[in-house]
Amino acid sequence: MKHIARKRFGQHFLTDRLIIEGIVEAIAPLPGQPMVEIGPGLAALTKPLVERLGHLTVIELDRDLARQLRSHPQLTVVESDVLRVDFRQLAEQVRLAAPETASVGSHKLRVVGNLPYNISTPILFHLLDAVEVIEDQHFMLQKEVIDRMVAAPSTSDYGRLSVMLQWRYAMENVLYVPPQSFDPPPRVDSAIVRMVPHAEPAALDVKLLSELVRVAFSQRRKLLRHTLGQWLEQHAFAGEFDVKRRAEEVPVAEYLALTQQVQADAARLEKTGIL
Repeated sequence: MKHIARKRFGQHFLTDRLIIEGIVEAIAPLPGQPMVEIGPGLAALTKPLVERLGHLTVIELDRDLARQLRSHPQLTVVESDVLRVDFRQLAEQVRLAAPETASVGSHKLRVVGNLPYNISTPILFHLLDAVEVIEDQHFMLQKEVIDRMVAAPSTSDYGRLSVMLQWRYAMENVLYVPPQSFDPPPRVDSAIVRMVPHAEPAALDVKLLSELVRVAFSQRRKLLRHTLGQWLEQHAFAGEFDVKRRAEEVPVAEYLALTQQVQADAARLEKTGIL
């Protein structure tokens, strides 16, 4: 029986063989590498991946698809909402399940998948919490989202998503995927993004960075003195920061440095008993 795509799961199944081959080449899987695929669907990408890997763990929410996938002896199926999966725990389980071969190299987890476009951003932030156990990520996403992820400062696509992800990953758009590559075709263009965690990211409070960047971009047409400037005053910021700019004009490195300064000021004030 043919599986009917379910709108509530945001299902669009990849069918273009050339695109599938291009994605596999971009991922470049090696035998024995611990890998997890999110949303395998009808296994269009799953089959060529597991052929190269020897074993693959997949996360599938659709119970009918999960049941079909369990029939494959080289697959471990996690039937769950990906947002409920503990990737730190899963990384250890996948590492133990993967065959030991000379080509493994790193024991960190490689994560791939065609992410449901309706919850792609929450999934990216969920994985950010487990980035220390991840080797790299290759995802199919709405092209518009990837444009925002990799955007440079002083562009219309540059925003909170750009800053939060570029703090932790080196990213690139590696492949364009047109709507006709899917069944049913989505109403948007898609692309493949490669995300490689930085080896030595800036050490900071991620919640503080998130709040700072959210405030900065809350009114992106206005100068930062109307938004972030007031926020900095409320946090007793003692350093220097040019607020006569718009949020999109501030490079990622400056947001990171500012977060570290605010964090240091707060620690100092708390130590002296002022806060």
